[in-house]
Amino acid sequence: MSSIQRIGDSPRWSDIVIHNGVAQWVEVANDMTTDTRSQIAQVLSQIDDTLTQIGSSRERLLQILIYLADLEHGSTLNELWDAWVPRGHAPIRACVQVGLGKSCLVEMIITAAAP
Repeated sequence: MSSIQRIGDSPRWSDIVIHNGVAQWVEVANDMTTDTRSQIAQVLSQIDDTLTQIGSSRERLLQILIYLADLEHGSTLNELWDAWVPRGHAPIRACVQVGLGKSCLVEMIITAAAP
């Protein structure tokens, strides 16, 4: 039986869960007072930080589920995404519009291969 590693757990959730060489976590912008472009850029940067923390990289991303408060910002997401994802290493991705709350404009659920 493989062990499950939980990083930064609280009574409601863990920051990162790693099992069988696969890490999963959720990112929202640290500063939700900013516009959509800034929140997306923050989340992508935070994903990089978490990948470093677990010893992984963008090339090892498996899947990202993206929730946008407004799909009108899909072109902004795609612009930042295309500059961020390494060519030839794009994960599978889905993007949907959801009600995220008053100031949260983007949320991403990330799955990546971990060492």
